[in-house]
Amino acid sequence: MTTPAPRSGGFAEPYGHSSGANLADILERVLDKGVVIAGDIRINLLDIELLTVKLRLIVASVDKAKEMGIDWWETDPALSSRARRDELARENAELRERLARLEELEPGSTRKEAP
Repeated sequence: MTTPAPRSGGFAEPYGHSSGANLADILERVLDKGVVIAGDIRINLLDIELLTVKLRLIVASVDKAKEMGIDWWETDPALSSRARRDELARENAELRERLARLEELEPGSTRKEAP
């Protein structure tokens, strides 16, 4: 039984020397072009639909996703500090408006009117 000779400093490389470069090339192509994987899972019992799961997976670079019109991460407060600031500013404005309306309705309001 013959075993492959170890490389200098380690074990024999099982997939050849260029597998790292090939993987990088494939990843670069996928991110540049984009890949969409779509599927639906349905669970039925006696012709009654119990559960439907729709799966959509897009693998692409940020630039390619923006070209396709996908930019949801820019408006998600959990992922974008700008979206978080915008949401806080909007919420702050709404609360100030509600407070002003409540103070106008309250007969014994402590709010001072401008002369």
